Amino acid sequence: MVTKIDHIGVAVKNLEESLKYYQETLGLELHGVEIVEEQKVKVAFLPIGDTEIELLESTDAEGPIAKYIDMKGEGVQHIAYRVDDIEKAIADMLSRGVKMIDEKSRYGAGGAKIAFCHPKSTNGVLVELCQRD
Repeated sequence: MVTKIDHIGVAVKNLEESLKYYQETLGLELHGVEIVEEQKVKVAFLPIGDTEIELLESTDAEGPIAKYIDMKGEGVQHIAYRVDDIEKAIADMLSRGVKMIDEKSRYGAGGAKIAFCHPKSTNGVLVELCQRD
């Protein structure tokens, strides 16, 4: 079902300041920035090898990333796993007793179809399933 790690989502307070570290210190190249209104987030894409880092800055004080930072601070917010068929992957997770935040896929940054598994079912890790066509 899972084919690879698609990306690692990192919650940040200030995207521009955070980009300095990833670009200047680590030497990663920025491949674009997108605002995903539905998720109240601004996302920067930094490919590394066969995966990428996604820096996530909240666009709303009540957005999920802002709430995450308020509770846990900046840092790794989720790990996204690539799947070939998101709807099948969701059904498979549900059949295995995994609690899903999203029981149907939704739009994710970069044009992906995504669904989140609840951390209570994944040993405390927010897991994203991600399909890219």
